Amino acid sequence: MLYFQLVIMAGTVMLAYYFEYTDTFNVHVQGFFCYDNAYTKPYLGPEASSAVPPAILYAVVCGVPSLLITAIESVLFLLQYVSEDLDNREKIIVMGDCCYLNPLVRRTFRFLGGQRIQGHFQGVYAFGLFSTDIFVNAGQVVTGNLSPHFLTVCKPNYTALGCVQTARFVNQQGACTGNEDDIMHARKSFPSKEAALSVYAALYTAMYITLKVKAKGTKLAKPLLSLGLMCLAFLTGINRVVEYRNHWCDVIAGFIIGGAIAVFMVLGVVQNFKGKSLLNEIPPEESVVSGIPMMGQPRIMDNTMEKYISSQNPITFAEVT
Repeated sequence: MLYFQLVIMAGTVMLAYYFEYTDTFNVHVQGFFCYDNAYTKPYLGPEASSAVPPAILYAVVCGVPSLLITAIESVLFLLQYVSEDLDNREKIIVMGDCCYLNPLVRRTFRFLGGQRIQGHFQGVYAFGLFSTDIFVNAGQVVTGNLSPHFLTVCKPNYTALGCVQTARFVNQQGACTGNEDDIMHARKSFPSKEAALSVYAALYTAMYITLKVKAKGTKLAKPLLSLGLMCLAFLTGINRVVEYRNHWCDVIAGFIIGGAIAVFMVLGVVQNFKGKSLLNEIPPEESVVSGIPMMGQPRIMDNTMEKYISSQNPITFAEVT
């Protein structure tokens, strides 16, 4: 199952790459009416000149959730480690006879990269992020919806197209005379990728903070941090409209896609971040055979094994003498 899940993750990443950086999928060429005011907004330059450039957006949606989850899991682990409840402390997991998995690493990895460590690697957040990108790119390729500044970068020859006296509908392939890259990007407006990715990252992180942090005195801190993240995502969508890079319907659709995928990942995949204990995941008959741990099987480094062996093979004083 581990290799199968790795193959799925690799396939998702590759599909996102082909959508983003190759011409494997042709964008639908949507026609337009001459002098349509909906597509004559000014062009404010490439995406790199935006108030929220792609480099910063991708760095934030990838880095901020990872840092927050790592910090929270570290604090939760340290609080549990220094607690007096020794029975509820997480144990060090031994994978075979060579590898040791620290419980802090296990907790952080489970919520950043997967639901369970033992044989079930699922890149929950990363998988959802790439899935959001795929959904958005697929929508853009299929619809070919025009950006508000499409006619500005298209620069159609209205005289050659017969638009001098009537606003006729134009759907010819060679109707535009502007830069081909700008024209192609202007045909990929619906839904808004920036809105979808920002809302996915913000909502996933907000739900994690709300469901995992149970400390006293955080009743206002949790909603403040969560609403702050959602506000940043909302401002990202507004910026797309203000800069005439997307329509309102594009941004709203991006919000819906990113939010839906985030909710599905939290509720359906990681199940509200309530991971099962590895002690409950390992059946006794698989982890112990005749009192001897099987080669390659995970086991818990505490006195559970000794209790199990003593219960199966009690040694009396008479047998010793």
